[in-house]
Amino acid sequence: MNTLFIVLVKIFVFFAVKIHPLQIYMNKMNKHFLFIVYTSLATATGIQAAGYQVPADTVPVPQPVVLEMAVPNQNPVEKPKTTDKTANLPGATLEIMSIKQDGISHAAFDSILQRYVSAKGRVNYKGLKAHKADLDAYCQTLSENPVQDDWSREEQMVYWINAYNAFTLQLIVTHYPIKSILNLDGGKTWDVKRIKIGGEKYSLNNIENDILRPLFKDARIHFAINCAAKSCPPLLNRAYSAKYLETYLDARTKAFINDPAFNQFSAGKASVSKIFEWYAVDFGNLNKFLNRYVKQQLKGNTTVLFMEYDWGLNE
Repeated sequence: MNTLFIVLVKIFVFFAVKIHPLQIYMNKMNKHFLFIVYTSLATATGIQAAGYQVPADTVPVPQPVVLEMAVPNQNPVEKPKTTDKTANLPGATLEIMSIKQDGISHAAFDSILQRYVSAKGRVNYKGLKAHKADLDAYCQTLSENPVQDDWSREEQMVYWINAYNAFTLQLIVTHYPIKSILNLDGGKTWDVKRIKIGGEKYSLNNIENDILRPLFKDARIHFAINCAAKSCPPLLNRAYSAKYLETYLDARTKAFINDPAFNQFSAGKASVSKIFEWYAVDFGNLNKFLNRYVKQQLKGNTTVLFMEYDWGLNE
């Protein structure tokens, strides 16, 4: 009986190997497979498998099938810190931080300036007037979002610089075409309180002389705000932002001082803008201030003259 049983098992294995797609694998596992089939049939028929022994170390132990799935990392990988470009400067250890909005977004004003103000600060008032609604919308945003106490110094300063420039543009565009800002309100348009911000009314002089100058005490402000005149420091064709405020203030001051259209320097003589005369208290020692930016250093005995101011429109 046992002999017949073994013959049947071998015949079964032969055909299984021949027709099974995993033939190679079955050949390798022939002994194990034969043992499993043998014992299974023996159990089913009641025949003891005493005539066939397989060493214990070769008997395959059935293992449960485990399906491995990709599991999301429960511990997020920390991003490497990125240093600012200024990190390669002596003593600089700044890291790039997420910059929040400058109190409010000045993106709309930035877009307007890029479209209608040239790199030299000349304004396309005709084109701007045709799209005045965009400027009005930005000015309305300023009116409805006054400066807050929890804003940073830079955010507050940027707000008032952009406000001064935006409301000046709005004033000119409203009355355009005109030859000069002096043609408005008898030459005293800076004193008219027409600017509504947070329930209060301001004049351009209020913004400059009651807010920007006394609160921030930075003489470079004079090269950031624009009065729509040709002799005024050119209007930047970008909106000021807290992130780049220091860079812009320094760059605009240096550019204005070294532009011969506004200031001229020669041996022992300096002809400079009347801005330095009108706001002398802000600049302190004028020679010392100019020497921070001028290409050719002024000596203590340099004669300083003030140039005539051109109030023609900066278009």
